[in-house]
Amino acid sequence: MTITKTIKPFSTKESVGYACGDVASNFYWRVFDVFLFIFYTDVFGLSAAAVGTMMLVTRLIDAFSDPLMGALADRTKTRWGKFRPYLLWGIIPIIAAGVLTFTVPDLDDTGKLVWAYATYIFMMLAYTFINVPYGALLGVITGNSQQRTLLTSFRFIGAFSGGSLVAYLTPELVLWYGGDNEVLGWQLTMLTYGLVAGLLFFISFAATTERIQPISESKTPVKQDIKDLFSNKPWLILFSLALIIMMTITLRGSSGTFYFKYFVEREDLIGSFSLAYMLSLGVGAACTPILTKFCDKRKLLFILMSCVTVLSSVFYFVEPEQLWLIFALQIAIGFCLGPKSPLVFSMYADTADYSEWQTGRRATAMIFSAAAFAQKLGGALAGAMMGWVLASLGYIANQAQSLESQNGIVLLMTLLPAVFALISVFIIRLYPLADTDVAKLQAQLELKKQEV
Repeated sequence: MTITKTIKPFSTKESVGYACGDVASNFYWRVFDVFLFIFYTDVFGLSAAAVGTMMLVTRLIDAFSDPLMGALADRTKTRWGKFRPYLLWGIIPIIAAGVLTFTVPDLDDTGKLVWAYATYIFMMLAYTFINVPYGALLGVITGNSQQRTLLTSFRFIGAFSGGSLVAYLTPELVLWYGGDNEVLGWQLTMLTYGLVAGLLFFISFAATTERIQPISESKTPVKQDIKDLFSNKPWLILFSLALIIMMTITLRGSSGTFYFKYFVEREDLIGSFSLAYMLSLGVGAACTPILTKFCDKRKLLFILMSCVTVLSSVFYFVEPEQLWLIFALQIAIGFCLGPKSPLVFSMYADTADYSEWQTGRRATAMIFSAAAFAQKLGGALAGAMMGWVLASLGYIANQAQSLESQNGIVLLMTLLPAVFALISVFIIRLYPLADTDVAKLQAQLELKKQEV
């Protein structure tokens, strides 16, 4: 059965409401990105190699859970829509998972490792349950490509705003809540973040509307959705691109705490450094709608990742006492990486249109679930690389590091992210959908909907 109706434009209020969902998500994602690795090594007591292996192995579950969640969301039908209800249903699981992940049990080393695996898997499943439908919601709020870029800019301004708060406040909250008991401090900090995130997810649910309906409501097997996905060339390229760029971002974000603690030897500046980076990401995201008015999304992403390659390479030659230059380069890199997320997620929504134009079927959540998996896999690969590099160079938690270990930390912060940024530049060149192509296929889709 085909659904035809007048599609009302979304408002600034709805854009802000949608953005609240990514503020909420970043009370978790940014903690994982910046603090989780060093929490596992320096507080939980795991070895760097064990943490790196765990982050990679647990992603095998996401290879199944993310597309299954996408298939489930695409087939959900309620009076609130397909995707919005999950913003309510996922609140309690994600609060519980956050607290448990940052709980240190009174167990031996083997027991602790089992606990870490179990709670981290639970955390990722809870995050998938709420975040895959949230991401897919972008594809059904509006069908206009430029409006999607605007909406994703609001989204990631929210993401980087939430991330900025997390980056700056987390060390302070852990100390304030826990004092000398760092473990308690982490538990209460995550409980606080969970409660705030729950409220923000509710606001996002209440403020948004699902407008875009598929040409046909007929059901298709999950395996057909997966087959459609792998025949979608623009999506395949974006998947690879998102994975590689996430490796760049995660390597820089996670190693930054090690960089300041053990190379710069100014642990007191970790919060300020992370805040400066997150604010620059937010400014970059906010500028995205302006930049895309003058430059095709594909070309803009090519330019920005080229700049990240050069700036990250320059970072390698900075001395630890050159704090002003460290901050300046970090801010410049953040500004260049800021538009990445609005651009790529807007392009994912375009690939959903391309798939419907190509096949006559729409599987928005499946496409966005695979996008989420690309991000998590990229982060996991970066985490595994960090763990193995640090372990191979003799990293020992909470002690002065050897010259080899310090050099490894610097490489993880500078040249290795530069290499992955350079790889992303070559991948971007393969993406086939220019903005003009997207506009043409969307016009053809609209004609099909009017004809049936």
